[in-house]
Amino acid sequence: MGELKVLRNRLDSWVNLKKDIEALDEVYAMAREEDDSSLEPEIRAMHQDVSARYEKALSLELMTGEADRNPAFLTIHAGSGGTEACDWAAMLFRMYMRWSERRGFTHEVIDMLEAEGGIKSVTMQIEGAYAYGLLRCESGVHRLVRISPFDANARRHTSFASVAILPVLDDTIEVVVKPEDIRIDTYRSGGAGGQKVNKTDSAVRITHLATGIVVTCQNERSQYKNKDVAMSVLKSRLYERYRQEKDEANSRFESEKKEIAWGSQIRSYVFQPYTMVKDHRTKFSVGNIQAVMDGDIDPFIDSFLHFIWKGGTAAAGGEDEDI
Repeated sequence: MGELKVLRNRLDSWVNLKKDIEALDEVYAMAREEDDSSLEPEIRAMHQDVSARYEKALSLELMTGEADRNPAFLTIHAGSGGTEACDWAAMLFRMYMRWSERRGFTHEVIDMLEAEGGIKSVTMQIEGAYAYGLLRCESGVHRLVRISPFDANARRHTSFASVAILPVLDDTIEVVVKPEDIRIDTYRSGGAGGQKVNKTDSAVRITHLATGIVVTCQNERSQYKNKDVAMSVLKSRLYERYRQEKDEANSRFESEKKEIAWGSQIRSYVFQPYTMVKDHRTKFSVGNIQAVMDGDIDPFIDSFLHFIWKGGTAAAGGEDEDI
């Protein structure tokens, strides 16, 4: 029923769009026939509306991967730079939470390692139709340029953080994890969560012995729930790893292999001496950086989907002269 609802909404958007385009065509023909310029504002408004809806509907059609409809795991790691980088990771965390709220999606923090001034790393699950398909273009290194609020001399600093997007796998995509292939450790949770969380060995760490992949979860009070969530994250990471090995020539995943440092970023966020956010792969940029940090990243997502559709590469674009 959930899949049926997604497909029905997808079809209805095209049916309604077709009707509105036909109505726009009739109004335009009538205005030309009667030479009535008073209808121009109405025609322009209708055209702007159907154009925006067309671009949104087309973006969904461009998501054809087997996991694109699935929810997503989003992980942020602060790069080198101490407090600066941790603060930048926290800013990105807030940006993606706001984006999720704008979309009507839900999000839940699975694991978080806090640090002085921000976040060292965080993993959250975002639930919503096509969450993975929309967010997969965010994988890579994100670079911040600003006057540091932590620098007494008010100097300009550059910070880096990496973002990794993985699909939450459903029953249609099977990843087999044998008990003998993993090691499960339990330990006491840290940070906020109440007396029970902090005084019982409820946190879970799963190590996949063959690949060395380690996942942790300490968000839930129950050790069993933490184990289930950690296993889900492990399967998602294994799925992504096996897919990369199957098609190493696919440059979509090159950004995830880059060092969290200069020259490997996919996007730059410049606060000073001017304001601009620029994607180095598509060359798309906007000047309203506050809107972006408040979660308005759909223009970057749409431009990336169209970029890939036209044969572009998803590899990091490196440094531009104007950034």
